[in-house]
Amino acid sequence: MSESKHKRLLIEINTKIRSLNREIINPAIPELKLADFGPVMGMVARSRALYLAKLFALAEEVGEGMPTSDQIKSLRTLRVIYEELVTAAKALETAVERGYLDVLDASQVLADKPTEVQGEPPPESN
Repeated sequence: MSESKHKRLLIEINTKIRSLNREIINPAIPELKLADFGPVMGMVARSRALYLAKLFALAEEVGEGMPTSDQIKSLRTLRVIYEELVTAAKALETAVERGYLDVLDASQVLADKPTEVQGEPPPESN
């Protein structure tokens, strides 16, 4: 396959991936406003705070010693929660960046106008 045919094929595949993602993701989540992101990002921040606070509390508790396996298990649970929420928030950010979800900007919210996806989202990297 020539390089130009290969590039065209990759563009077609990318276009299909983008189209399918928008078709499937967009109807699953109502049109978002900027304010809708606050609770999500707040949850991520709270999970980070709990994880880090636990680390400092643990250091205070064990002093010069080492944490017990139960203490590590508790810290690990908070880390898993935090990492999962960060991963989900990044997936949300990617979905917005690539135009899979509609987000009203402040001027659209004030004008109460429906939104349209402006331009082409950046190419998908896989």
